[in-house]
Amino acid sequence: MSRVPLSLACWDYDRTRALADGTVVPTGVDLTYLCLPVEETFFRMLRHREFDVAEMSLASYVTHVAASDPPELVAVPAFPSRAFRHHGIYVRADSPVTDPAELAGGLVGVPEYQLTAAVWIRGILADRHGLPVESVGYRTGGMHRPGRTEKQPLALPPEIVVEQIPADRTLVEMLVDGEIDALYAPRTPQPARPGTVRRLFPDARAQEERYASETGIFPIMHTVVLRREVYRSHPWAARSVFEAFERAKRVTEDRMAEAAANPTMIPWVIDELDRARSILGRDYWPYGLAANRATLRVFLRYAHEQGLTGRRLDPADLFVAETHDSVVI
Repeated sequence: MSRVPLSLACWDYDRTRALADGTVVPTGVDLTYLCLPVEETFFRMLRHREFDVAEMSLASYVTHVAASDPPELVAVPAFPSRAFRHHGIYVRADSPVTDPAELAGGLVGVPEYQLTAAVWIRGILADRHGLPVESVGYRTGGMHRPGRTEKQPLALPPEIVVEQIPADRTLVEMLVDGEIDALYAPRTPQPARPGTVRRLFPDARAQEERYASETGIFPIMHTVVLRREVYRSHPWAARSVFEAFERAKRVTEDRMAEAAANPTMIPWVIDELDRARSILGRDYWPYGLAANRATLRVFLRYAHEQGLTGRRLDPADLFVAETHDSVVI
């Protein structure tokens, strides 16, 4: 019996490499793995629906679901990207700002308002550091190259002010020149003059570990989506793709714990693995709806409070029903 051919656009993660090299094959699927930068994957999938399956910004997907009836994309609860984000808040090296609350009344740059990293940063700063989302103005555009725009249109409430920066400017230039007061970004700024930008939190890792210990949250950045027409034609494929992502992750987990010959170039990888598990638990990168419901609830609250969704979604609204639970044998 022939397999269903599906294309998958996803970056080169250790936890997806078994899918890329064919070690793990989704049941019933002939998979073509397209290794692309995440921004390109998101743009091409949101604008043109080019792939059957794709890694997707959680915030962009949530915004898409809330604005569409029915949405053209559906998702499975696999999360190839997670990251803490206290280290992604930048100010000028000579800025007097040492506490996030001091940014109130200022201007903050974000590559896109709907960026998942920015949603987490804004929510965490509002919840834990006294900086309400609407207390700053937002400026959007490319970090190092001019011209970046939102991947999909937004309908934000009037109290949240977002403006596009001039077409010939970049956010990093504007930060260095003092035209914005801070930058929230998933990538590290590369200013023309080194040493002109610093992190707002000099102890970012300590802040992130404290946040993890106190909340139990390891922020989700990306999920995995399918075009609705693919799901409609092959409803079984959603579960097949989800289980393949789970199997690929387990391959990496087993490899990380190998002590006889270090598979990575991180000298103390076993110590780092133990440290992560001591803070976040043994399965600190879980897939599936049940294990991630609490984290997703916080994110969906942030998305609603920040004007990205007109209604507050429930985690179950995001994923096809076939992936909500597992068969017990």
